[in-house]
Amino acid sequence: MRRCCCFKRSVPGSQPVGSSNLFQSAVISSKYDGSFPDNKKSPIIYAKPKAHVSINDSAAVESETANTQISVEVLKDTWSAFYRFSRPHTVIGTVVAIASVSLLAVQSGSDLSPVFFIELLKALIPAVFMNIYIVGLNQLFDVEIDKINKPYLPIASGEYSIEAAGAIVVASAVVSLTMAWMIGSPPLLGALLMGFFLGTAYSVDLPFLRWKRSALAAATSILCVRTFAVQLAFYQHMQSFVYKRPAVVTKPLIFGLAFTFLFSTVIALFKDIPDVEGDQYFGIQSFSVRLGPKRVFWLCVYLLQALYCAAMILGVASPFMWSKFLMISAHALLSVILWGRAHSTDLKSKAAITSFYMFVWKLFYVEYLVLPFVR
Repeated sequence: MRRCCCFKRSVPGSQPVGSSNLFQSAVISSKYDGSFPDNKKSPIIYAKPKAHVSINDSAAVESETANTQISVEVLKDTWSAFYRFSRPHTVIGTVVAIASVSLLAVQSGSDLSPVFFIELLKALIPAVFMNIYIVGLNQLFDVEIDKINKPYLPIASGEYSIEAAGAIVVASAVVSLTMAWMIGSPPLLGALLMGFFLGTAYSVDLPFLRWKRSALAAATSILCVRTFAVQLAFYQHMQSFVYKRPAVVTKPLIFGLAFTFLFSTVIALFKDIPDVEGDQYFGIQSFSVRLGPKRVFWLCVYLLQALYCAAMILGVASPFMWSKFLMISAHALLSVILWGRAHSTDLKSKAAITSFYMFVWKLFYVEYLVLPFVR
């Protein structure tokens, strides 16, 4: 029998495979099912060409990335400007003070129910908006002074226009008073109305107003807001409106009123020390302008030391050992820290004095943390 050899043309790139009896060709399909042929050799798989990316597509991706980065930067700048405009150290002081005096109305563990925290939040929101109204209004009427004393504030730096800042101020007042009216608490509404009128009288440049020009009137307006509007009114809001109890004046409340009154006096005096240059130029007769920054600085330090001594004496008189220990140890520690910080402050440096002023605010916050434990 005639033997013949036959070859089939293989796919380019494939190799012919033969045997002793038959010669076969292995044809590798472009579609591979995952199995290997009998000869155990791996098939040749032709990769699909990569998709072509056009120049326009690349430019679109880069443009979208750039737009995203710009949006993030805009959000950061917007938040930074509003953060500085709201004067956050005063907002924190308001929040801590209201929370602290609200706890004075708590008589037992059962009073710390979800209702307490909900009502506290409902009181805090309009209070923060009123705080923004007061500090924002002051910036609107202090633009030229702030260009010297606080050029980083958004109106003075040009980040906010007068119109934009005015819109924020008006909206804050409207939201605050509307929320208080809707809540229906007379003490809460009274506290916010007091803050509105005193904050307006302090800053607005109209006849019989602009109280900040007078050292005594300026200090009085700040004391009334911090002592009576915050301390007394918000305590009565929790006591009579939330818990439906008779309005009473307790020992912790009296201590809180007295301490806040004197501490707010220190803040009212101290806040003008870093601003002497601008206040002198524009005729603002603050105590720092009239007495000199150094005298006012040490007057504030001695007042705070006297307050801490009084608090320790009150602690000794407490019938509760835990309250006695906390009042004495906490105020002794704060007194030592204050004295050391005061003696290390360079009174010729505006930055150092400003830093010490913010330190005084921190002492103010700490005192509100101690206040609920006064018994």
